[in-house]
Order: sequence, then C-alpha cells, then structure tokens
Amino acid sequence: MRKNIVLTVTGNDKIGIVEEVTGFVLSFEGNVDSSKMARLGGEFAMLMLVSLPAKRFDEFKQSSQKLREMGYEITIRETKRGFSARFEGWSSYQIKVRGADHEGIIHEITQHLAEQGISVETMDTGMEPAPMSGGFLFTMEAIVMVPPALDIAEVRDELADVGDSLNVDTTFEPAAA
Repeated sequence: MRKNIVLTVTGNDKIGIVEEVTGFVLSFEGNVDSSKMARLGGEFAMLMLVSLPAKRFDEFKQSSQKLREMGYEITIRETKRGFSARFEGWSSYQIKVRGADHEGIIHEITQHLAEQGISVETMDTGMEPAPMSGGFLFTMEAIVMVPPALDIAEVRDELADVGDSLNVDTTFEPAAA
C-alpha cells in the first residue's frame, strides 16, 4: 500500500536543487506523480504530489530533517489521490487575464470566482514587458471548475465586468481537453 503526500520544498535557487530533492524522494522508493516548480525571485519552490510505500512514510518524515539542515523549508501533508467526486458534472474553463499591473488583481478575480462557487484548479501569474510603454503587464492563466447550475454566458460577462473595473482584459473559454 502506498501513501500520497503533498510535499512542498522551498530554498535558495541553485543548480541541482531539483536533483537533490527528487533523489531524496527516490531514496524512500517514492515517486513524484505530479509537480509544479518555479524560480520565484531568488528562491526555488517545488510543489509535488508524491507517492511512497506506507511502511516508509514515518521514516521519510523523520529524514526530511536532513533537507531542512541543507537550508530547505519543507511541508509534508497527507492527501488522497484522484479527482474529487464533488466535481462530477462540473465544467473545466480557462481564464486569461492581461493588463497593467497593480495591487489586488489576483484577489479581486479570485474573490469573484469564489462568490460564484467556482473552484480554482491551477493558476499561473507573471509579468511581461509591455510592447509600447516599456513598463510591465500583469498576466494570469487559470483553469477553473464551474458548477453545472451556473449560466456560462453570465459567468463570462460578469468576469469581463470585473476585468473592466480592474482595467485588465479577461477571456473565459472551455479548457482544452
């Protein structure tokens, strides 16, 4: 029997950080089932779904202290595998947001989604050079799960209204399968 955990690791960005952490997971017969990793400023952050033999879980948790001693911050959280049954019948949509950067864009967009009962599955945000001004544009892409009771045209229009109030462009389209 295997246990599933969400493992988060952050540390100073350096060459070999992914190799060190995945080697540690492998040393406990663990497997990285899925992950998101990125350099954020001078830090490198890893978010991984790891499966490992249940009999090795306690040893894994105790030995994670070795990673902490190497300067990494670690969290280990048990989880269940698979797609949540609560999303049966829900539809997957992709949201894109782009516009002049300012405080509160992520908060306002996600507040609106939460008020509608829409669940964020993934979200990536960043900055890109603006083509004309030399400044920067905020970018966001998200995959969300929409409850079957919501009117998609209404969701799209309301999200556009929120975007207009934030001075950003939004798109809301079915997610690619």
